[in-house]
Amino acid sequence: MSHADMAVIRIHPADNVVIARRQLVSGTRLEGEGVTVQGLVPPGHKVAVRAIAAGQPVRRYNQIIGVARQDIAPGQHVHTQNLEFSDFERDYAVGQGAHPTDYVAQPATFDGIVRADGRIATRNYIGILTSVNCSATVARAIADHFRRDIHPEALASCPNVDGVVALTHGAGCATGSEGEPLRVLRRTLGGYARHANFGGLMVVGLGCETNQIGGLMEQEGLRESGLLHTFNIQDTGGTRKTVARGIELVEQMLEQANQVRRQPVPASHLTVGLQCGGSDGYSGISANPALGAAVDLLVRHGGTAILSETPEIYGGEHLLTRRAETPAIADKLLARVRWWEDYCARNDAEMDNNPSAGNKAGGLTTILEKSLGAIAKSGTTNLTDVFEYAEPVRTRGLVFMDTPGYDPVSATGQVAGGANLICFTTGRGSAYGCAPAPSLKLSTNTALWQRQSDDIDINCGEVVDGAQSVAQMGERIFQLMLKTASGHRTRSEEHGYGQNEFVPWALGAVM
Repeated sequence: MSHADMAVIRIHPADNVVIARRQLVSGTRLEGEGVTVQGLVPPGHKVAVRAIAAGQPVRRYNQIIGVARQDIAPGQHVHTQNLEFSDFERDYAVGQGAHPTDYVAQPATFDGIVRADGRIATRNYIGILTSVNCSATVARAIADHFRRDIHPEALASCPNVDGVVALTHGAGCATGSEGEPLRVLRRTLGGYARHANFGGLMVVGLGCETNQIGGLMEQEGLRESGLLHTFNIQDTGGTRKTVARGIELVEQMLEQANQVRRQPVPASHLTVGLQCGGSDGYSGISANPALGAAVDLLVRHGGTAILSETPEIYGGEHLLTRRAETPAIADKLLARVRWWEDYCARNDAEMDNNPSAGNKAGGLTTILEKSLGAIAKSGTTNLTDVFEYAEPVRTRGLVFMDTPGYDPVSATGQVAGGANLICFTTGRGSAYGCAPAPSLKLSTNTALWQRQSDDIDINCGEVVDGAQSVAQMGERIFQLMLKTASGHRTRSEEHGYGQNEFVPWALGAVM
């Protein structure tokens, strides 16, 4: 990437567009490109540097991001008015880009919480899950009794407990008693129930729902204990008695949960979910490749990163199949892409209904362009496995989990799979948390950092500004990962985000 011309960023010599660093006005001469801007080009948007005939491909990252819907002259703004999605043949070249991982001799450490069974936690919460939406109010009432901002005395004697959180959802009934929708919901709840970041847990139901707690426990192999309780409103005797029982059980679990102490553990125990939301034209230039550099470091230190959001790798999946360690791994990834194509067809949708309005305002035009920038979060190491939504992630290195592109749903699946930290890049701005896993937010541009710094943990806009290289920013992100896993509170944790962002993937018809 060249920074010679401070007005624009050229990503690859073969590209026929460059990216505006700032707003460009008509008549601006792009030194080094030999082009004069025609019209207004907003920051983060594309400007043509060569003539592109109608029907010809537009290239960014030396990859096709769509075709010109009309002739485009050098210096013109390239966006929705003259660029459109067009499918093309991908060269999957399975495994051709795979290479041995250069592991470090002495892995980094973080101060983690070691559970009795050997699991490693980055946080220490008491959790309240619900089997169905009908028990959500009760679960929240139990958790509210222990809110530090409302009842500071409730956890005054438990400084090692991060809080009591209720993770509720809108499903659990009006669905088939067999089949994928219920199975996936239970797999998601089971993943949270087993999550190392919960020092104690309870599951609250209504009693007559389709998602019976007994069925959940059986499918997920869960057993009641002093730190895992289940009960429902109908058996307990109504709302008031159920809330009282929940409060009593939390108080019993708190004493044991508070006994934890942090100790140094290898970075191999860190599993990071990768997210991007509110992306813009800078995402694939600054925050995403910088996060990718941090992922490379994490993998070299023995850790795990989960790339997800299948609709947002669409059109760029060939970049991942090239890094697949085996043909079987590539086949699993492509099978999930084909599933999404069929899923969209069944629901009268299109894969290019993405980017969103905010993405487009920030400079992204097609799903191909968005996907290529999103994949940059994955770094350069091998793809070691592919998982379905909320499946337990048991393979180290860079893995892929099939999820929707909607961030709360995607991150919920990652945490259910075992992610104990989320890294979330954003160009338009985000207010997001993900209890029980801390969530770091990374801005793609300095203007966002200056406008919304209360919500952002690190400013990757310094890459666009030329103040930091991608590698330098990647090292900063990796160090912040370790610091956060050691207990440093994120911006979203300071604001209390995380409970309402629990959104399991709702599959199938609601009856």
